[in-house]
Amino acid sequence: MSGTLSPREVFQKLIEGIAAGRYTELAELYAEDAVVETVFEPVGPRRFEGRAVLKERFAQVAAHSPVELTPLNVVVRETDDAEVVVAEFDYRVHHRVTGKTFESANVQVLRVRDGLIVGSRDYHDHLALAVASGRLPELVTALEERE
Repeated sequence: MSGTLSPREVFQKLIEGIAAGRYTELAELYAEDAVVETVFEPVGPRRFEGRAVLKERFAQVAAHSPVELTPLNVVVRETDDAEVVVAEFDYRVHHRVTGKTFESANVQVLRVRDGLIVGSRDYHDHLALAVASGRLPELVTALEERE
């Protein structure tokens, strides 16, 4: 279908939107029934279903995120499945509250159909974010309470 973005182009729009802090626009890149899994999320939900849920999550990030993210070392690999790309990248993270700046590794496996993300498995370094925000003790407590 002409005019439909490729999986690589959709990932590019996603990462550009995140870098620009345009979180409220990101849900439009997802299909109505999209599923996003944050595989290494240590506490909290690891699965988000539906564009409406993602829109709400992105709105929360827009309102409360203390970090600025700059993508670095971005490599997008196409697979033998035309709908799937694997993106490897780092973020330079600047934490506005603590003033810390560091790099965090990421991998996203996106399935894109008709120009919209229908599935995403996201592998982010949540531990690095907890350390930078001074929330490591809180994270350890939450993990201990889970058992």
